[in-house]
Amino acid sequence: MHTHKILTVNLPNKKLQASLCKELGISYILAQLLVNRGISSAQEAEGFLHGGLERLHDPYCFSDMHKAVEIIKDACRRKEKVLLFSDYDADGVTSLTLLREVLLHMGIDAEYYIPHRVKEGYGLNKNILAIARDKKIKLLITADCGTSSHEYIGALTAGGVKVIVTDHHEPVEPDTITFPAAATINPKLRRCGYPYRDLAGVGVVYKLCQALAGKPLNEELDLVSIGTVADAVPLTGENRIIVKEGLMRLPCTKRPGLLALMETSRIKDKRMTPHFISFILGPRINASGRVDTAETALQLLLSRTKSEAEGLAKIIEGHNRQRQRIESEILEEAQALIDKEVNFKDHKILVVAKEGWHMGVLGVVAAKLTDRFYRPTILISMDESRCKGSGRSIENFHLFQGVCECRDLLENFGGHKHAVGLVIQRGNIETFKNRINLFAREKLTIDDLLRRFDVDMEVALSEVNDTVIRELEYLAPFGNGNPEPLLYTRNVRIKGSACVLGRETLKFWVTDGSVTMPAIGFKMASLRSQCEAAPTVDLVYSPKIDNWRDAESPILEVKEIFFKR
Repeated sequence: MHTHKILTVNLPNKKLQASLCKELGISYILAQLLVNRGISSAQEAEGFLHGGLERLHDPYCFSDMHKAVEIIKDACRRKEKVLLFSDYDADGVTSLTLLREVLLHMGIDAEYYIPHRVKEGYGLNKNILAIARDKKIKLLITADCGTSSHEYIGALTAGGVKVIVTDHHEPVEPDTITFPAAATINPKLRRCGYPYRDLAGVGVVYKLCQALAGKPLNEELDLVSIGTVADAVPLTGENRIIVKEGLMRLPCTKRPGLLALMETSRIKDKRMTPHFISFILGPRINASGRVDTAETALQLLLSRTKSEAEGLAKIIEGHNRQRQRIESEILEEAQALIDKEVNFKDHKILVVAKEGWHMGVLGVVAAKLTDRFYRPTILISMDESRCKGSGRSIENFHLFQGVCECRDLLENFGGHKHAVGLVIQRGNIETFKNRINLFAREKLTIDDLLRRFDVDMEVALSEVNDTVIRELEYLAPFGNGNPEPLLYTRNVRIKGSACVLGRETLKFWVTDGSVTMPAIGFKMASLRSQCEAAPTVDLVYSPKIDNWRDAESPILEVKEIFFKR
């Protein structure tokens, strides 16, 4: 099944465009791209393009921050035992690393615990009660989890353990209820008081660490940027500043673990972009928790010597290869089940289940299938009774709400708009599949299931010159919530013959009669003959500066080619 695409071109706001051009001395193309990103004044635009660390909010905007800092300082004075508990993904592991280092600096040698993804699953679990008792823990701090773990936090509190929750997940219950933790720092809670709600788990921990240290901690942004990008939170507001600043610090990081990881993944001397975190560093940090234990990734980030870091980076490289193997097997099996079982007319959400699937990679495979079919996808690994599932969603469907509608069929669940995890009895899977699809049929229109190309603006080829392309680089870093600029040009002619480069890349030249430019399309080799036969085409592309062999020249990175009928 192939998904069709809808092309939507943003309508230009000529008035606002003109005022931004005049006040900032920028091109009308950059001005319109800023308008498309929700910017409506020169002051806002200035902040977006050039804003730095001075624009980060005060950590004490969190209503419970004073309380949390006081509890931690008190534990330090009393020399109480502290336990840190985090999630097993890159966001959780970077959070734990940062928190442990800052506490160590204060004189607290905190113990830590990362649950096993497959054996224990996400969040606090019953093991924590015994661990806290056996280790005589007086304070437990969560990282990237804990908001909805009321039962376990209540039990810990009753046993004399104070709990501080740092998290960024949506609460399962309305947040008007009383939370049992001594302090809860989560920007998703309405009562938290923080002006920016999209921080990653590591961003929340960073705020706590800033408050504890009483200073900005700018050097730590290398870690914070990795957790932020890897968790795919929107790169807007504070996240954008954190990532922009962190990416600049990554190549010269003092952390032996990160240096070793960049070395083994062969990106050490590259100019860092969110792409390298999303597709290279993040998946490697995640790989250990997926196929083994996240402890390896934590030890790598905490490592102090070059030799220790290099040894751990090699192990992680092996874990990553293993993850890729398992992933492609499950992807193939899930695809076969979809071909056999799914009626695309009735099933707006794909729910497929099979015995023996490795729990650690289900989310990644669900994301690939969501991308392939452009439908929300939930994969469930079946066991004798308790089955575990992981799901990913599309732009216009709140998957967490969909799962909430089926809560009576689930033993446990959690997540947010675009990703969920769940535990379900084997006998409930079929009912769950039908019920969530019933909910989806009410919420999703046919248009929601068509992949959208939201194009920033239509331009003439002659307007896309060196100066404009370099100006557009100020919009970086690009990612979720701040996509790469997409431009649309109609009626260009393909000049000469197109050639196929490695990895199915198509390279060709386009002209509008007055200017000629090179264009490149990744995974577009199959379109070669169509390109050569078409008199003219319309292109959707992102303009780049190509640094091939150190010669810099403009190139169009083509995302879609529309052939004239």
